[in-house]
Amino acid sequence: MRNFFLGILVTLVVVAFGGWLYSRLGYADLRAIARPSWLESQLGTTALHASAARHAPEQKNPLQMTEANLLDGARLYRDKCADCHGRADNPTSDYGAAFYPPAPQFMKAHSRLPENQNFYIIKYGVRRAGMPAWGNIMADSEIWQVVVFLGQLDNLPPAVEQELHRPAGSTP
Repeated sequence: MRNFFLGILVTLVVVAFGGWLYSRLGYADLRAIARPSWLESQLGTTALHASAARHAPEQKNPLQMTEANLLDGARLYRDKCADCHGRADNPTSDYGAAFYPPAPQFMKAHSRLPENQNFYIIKYGVRRAGMPAWGNIMADSEIWQVVVFLGQLDNLPPAVEQELHRPAGSTP
């Protein structure tokens, strides 16, 4: 039995050393334009969702889902998020697709994370993914407005849809 566990330990050390050596010798393709493998995509997505689920505080969105909050959230999304995550008139952002890993395109595939996890990711960012920590730039109330907006992408009022098609930085 002792040899069995020693064999497992040696195998783990050899695999870890092999991975380190593979990276150290430059065999890992780290170009941003290289498509991630299926395994890498699965591991990254799973790790992100598990981390957000573990670290995001259980908090309720303090804002109501009103047209005013949706409009403000749409403006913030259009001005700060759409270049990477897609616009209503250009649902697949070339800019966001150039990231490694590619930025989620919310106009094509809506976020399915709970509100508290979306808030957490927007506020604190995602390391090594190009997603900045917006909590240093936006107030919590603004982040919640974006969260309200993202949660209603399938059911936006006409005024909010119209706002999404306005140029970035424009005001009503």
